Amino acid sequence: MHHRTVEELMTRDVVRARPDTPFKDLVRLLEENDVTAVPVVDELDRPVGVVSEADLLRKSADQADPSGRTPIPRLEAWERAKAEGARAEELMSAPAVCARPEWTVVEAARLMEVQHVKRLPVVDEADRLLGIVSRGDLLRVFLRRDEAIREEITGDLLRRTLAVDPRDVTVEVHDGRVTLTGTVEYRSLIPVIEQLCRGVDGVVSVAGHLDHRTDE
Repeated sequence: MHHRTVEELMTRDVVRARPDTPFKDLVRLLEENDVTAVPVVDELDRPVGVVSEADLLRKSADQADPSGRTPIPRLEAWERAKAEGARAEELMSAPAVCARPEWTVVEAARLMEVQHVKRLPVVDEADRLLGIVSRGDLLRVFLRRDEAIREEITGDLLRRTLAVDPRDVTVEVHDGRVTLTGTVEYRSLIPVIEQLCRGVDGVVSVAGHLDHRTDE
């Protein structure tokens, strides 16, 4: 099976900021490039942090409402320090949580989930910036054509990987939902087939209706 990699999905033309980039220039970078965050890189083009809209909005959240209707929020000490920042290095979320270009969608998605981030700078072996991958980029695998998914399951997975005659198993795919019907030789093979199908890029769900000839 071929899993799409971060390198295939990432944005290569990345808007960058430097640690000394002023606050207003950061706002301008986001606005002019229609992005919600930018990596902050050092002189060797290595990501040292990420500045997002949320980081910049802390400055607004720390301002008093002139009307007096909205109470001043109680920010944590680290949040107040960011709200008072004037340059990228003072405002950014650091250190930068990065991905490698050879990672699969699953690896990148798991790191995003664990680190509670919406995007990952992608770096090479020297930690230099190659691109950036977002949640939206990872979701693009679910736009894969149903026919391409079916062909991968019947060809790569069943015939080549598991040596199952595709005539024994009927594979139907509709909007990424896979339905398996038919009969395989061994009962223990059924959960293996279903699990491998769930790992195919673009699969949303798997409904298994498989029978077996031998209960080993």
